[in-house]
Amino acid sequence: MHDHGHHHHSASERIGWAFALNLVFTIIEFIGGVLTNSTAIIADAVHDLGDTLSIGLALLLSKLSGKHADGDFTYGYTRFSLLGALINGAILVAGSVWVLYEAIPRLSDPQMPHAEGMLLLAILGVAVNGFAAWKLSKGQTLNERVLNWHLLEDVLGWVAVLIVSIVLMFVELPILDPLLSIAFTLFILFNVSRTLVQTLRLFLQAVPEREMHGDIETQLEGLEHVQDVHHLHLWSLDGEHHVLTAHLVLDKPITQDIQGQVKTAVAERLAAYNLTHTTIEFEQPAEACRDQN
Repeated sequence: MHDHGHHHHSASERIGWAFALNLVFTIIEFIGGVLTNSTAIIADAVHDLGDTLSIGLALLLSKLSGKHADGDFTYGYTRFSLLGALINGAILVAGSVWVLYEAIPRLSDPQMPHAEGMLLLAILGVAVNGFAAWKLSKGQTLNERVLNWHLLEDVLGWVAVLIVSIVLMFVELPILDPLLSIAFTLFILFNVSRTLVQTLRLFLQAVPEREMHGDIETQLEGLEHVQDVHHLHLWSLDGEHHVLTAHLVLDKPITQDIQGQVKTAVAERLAAYNLTHTTIEFEQPAEACRDQN
């Protein structure tokens, strides 16, 4: 329980860092966008504001996910972290679509911004968002992985602004701004969509890994005294903490010795899968299963 609590504390701390950095930089970005007369920076500031709200929500849900089980949530609150990943993934997809909606029309009517001011903001943007992304890259939860795409999108965006600002200091070619914005947005949209699909599958209680389900079934069927395995259900609370339930039909009437042998064998076979919760029900050879569906 100590490791589990420490894990949630570390995740919340990393998300907290990302939230604080994003909030402060979003304010700086709004001011800088006005001073440099850059519509691209102002648009990115609006996008970063959405990121800040998303990270704040993720921080709240991450802290909530660390609560222990109670009468309302008997598996604990870990699944709230998955909810945060799902919401933030949807917000990021919507934000990327919005950036494309804003950037594509600029291809026909690009405007020349203040290149020197863009350069300074870009350097600060890469540093701040890069540090926040590095902090979150240490996390393994889906919540942190989705948020990391939020920040990676910002880093790539500021790299694009950095390149454009340098070029515009020597060549008047403002169309580079929307072109690079479209390119990195499509890249992020592709990657976050894959993570969002995985999150949605887990949220709908699909197996975390297809091969794992088959491997576990094979392991249980190979146990001594196990005649059949059915109602094998495997799902994940948050992409890391998995839950397994199964019915094992034994080949002879259950005695205390046989039950002890099978329980020990089950524990040994399943140890490699690092399951958080495991529920195994034994059935007599001629016993009708009470769960028919």
